[in-house]
Amino acid sequence: MSKNEMGHQAIYDARSLGVPKMLVLGFQHLFAMFGATVLVPIITGLSVSATLLFAGLATLFMHFITGRKVPVFLGSSFAFLGGYSVVKSAAVAAGYTEQQGLVYACVGVACAGLMYLILSFVCKAYGSKKVMKFFPPIVTGPIIMCVGLHLAPSAIDNCNSNWGIALVAIAVVIVCNIWGKGMIKIIPILLGVIASYAVAAATGNVDFSGVASAPWFGLPVQGDRTVFSLFGGGADGGLILTAIISILPIALSTMMEHIGDINAIGGTIGKDLVEDPGLHRTLIGDGIGTTMAALFGAPANTTYGENTGVLALTKVYDPLVIELAAVISVILSLCPKFAAVITSMPSATIGGVSIILYGMIAAIGVRNMVENHVDFQASRNVIIAALILCLTIGIEYSAAGSISFALGSLNISLSGLAIASLTGIILNAVLPGKDTSFADEPKDAATLGRY
Repeated sequence: MSKNEMGHQAIYDARSLGVPKMLVLGFQHLFAMFGATVLVPIITGLSVSATLLFAGLATLFMHFITGRKVPVFLGSSFAFLGGYSVVKSAAVAAGYTEQQGLVYACVGVACAGLMYLILSFVCKAYGSKKVMKFFPPIVTGPIIMCVGLHLAPSAIDNCNSNWGIALVAIAVVIVCNIWGKGMIKIIPILLGVIASYAVAAATGNVDFSGVASAPWFGLPVQGDRTVFSLFGGGADGGLILTAIISILPIALSTMMEHIGDINAIGGTIGKDLVEDPGLHRTLIGDGIGTTMAALFGAPANTTYGENTGVLALTKVYDPLVIELAAVISVILSLCPKFAAVITSMPSATIGGVSIILYGMIAAIGVRNMVENHVDFQASRNVIIAALILCLTIGIEYSAAGSISFALGSLNISLSGLAIASLTGIILNAVLPGKDTSFADEPKDAATLGRY
C-alpha cells in the first residue's frame, strides 16, 4: 500500500482485502462500464450479449499482453457510432438491410483496430519515449480533459429523463466516498447504481417486461452477424471499401484517446505505463481487442475512462480486480436475462454516476498538467491548450458535428477530437520552445498517486 497526502490508502494488491471484497470491487468496475458499453449496441443494433463477451475477452487479452500491469477495462467505443451510421445508410441505399450494413461496418472497424498495430510498431522500433515526445503533457492533458468534457452532455441528457433518480445516484456516490468507512468508501459507484436503481424500481420507473421474456441461457454470437458470414461468397466489394474508407480515419482519434487514457491511468496509479509495460503493448491490446470484437459482430473497444474514474475514487489499483470484472462480463454474456436487466437500468441512473465519472476524467487531465509542471506562462503552451480545447468542443457541438472534406471522389469526415489532437501534436512539434515531457523527471507513486 501507498499513502497519499489525504491519508487514503492506495491498494496495489487486492488479495489483502479477501475474495468477497474483491468480487464486490469487480462488480463495481463491471457496473461502471455497463451503462456506456451496453448503450453502444442499443444505439447501433449490435448484439448486447456479444458486446459483453468481447468486452471481457478483449480486457483479458489486454491484461495478458501487458503482463497484468495495466488496470484497464476495454468497453464499447462511442467514437465509431458515426461510422456505423454512414455504412448502414450506404448499405440500405445499395439494397441491403441495416443489419447487413452493420456486418460491413464491422469490416471497417476491424481494419481500424489494425491501425493500432502500425503505431505499436513505430513505438517498438523507435522507443515509446521518443514517440511520446510528440505527446507531452501540454498535448495529452487537454486531450484527456476533452475526453471527459465531450462525454458530459450525454450524462446530462440521461439525467434529464429523471433528475430525482439521477440525484440519488450522485448523492450516494458523494456521501459514500467522502464519509464512508472501510468497504463503503471503496465501492461508491456500485452503491450509487444500486440505490438509484432501487428507487427507480420502487417508483415505477423501470420497465421489466424485457427481463421477463428473456431466456436464462443463450449463445452471445450469431453467425449471420459476424464478418465471417461474408466469406461464403457474394460479398459487395464496393461496400467493403466504403466501410473501410469511412471508418479508418476514426482510428486517429481513438489512438490519441488511448494514449491519453494510458497516461491518465499511469498518473492515477503512480506508475509510468508508457515505459513499463510500454505503449507498444497497450496499443496491441487495444487494437487486437477492437479487431477481434468487430470480426464477431461486437462494437469497437476502447480503454474506458469510467473505470479510470473508479480507480481514482477507490484507490484500489490491482489489475486482478478488473480481470474479475472481465470474467464476470464473459459469464454474464451467456445469460440474455441478465443483459435484459442491465438494459432496463434507467438512463437517469447511468447519467447520475456518469456526471461524476466523466468529470473526474476531465479533472485527471488537469492534474496531468499540474503534476508535470506545464508552464502556462509560455505562450506556446497556452496556444496549444486553447486550440485543443476549442477545436474539440467547438467542432463536436457545431451543427455539422465534424469536419468533412473531399479527397478525390471520397468524402472524409474527422471528429473534433481527431482534428484537435492532430493540431496539438503538429503545433507542439513546430512551435519554438519545449514543454515538460513525461520522461523529464522521475516521479514516485506518492507524487503521481495524488488526487
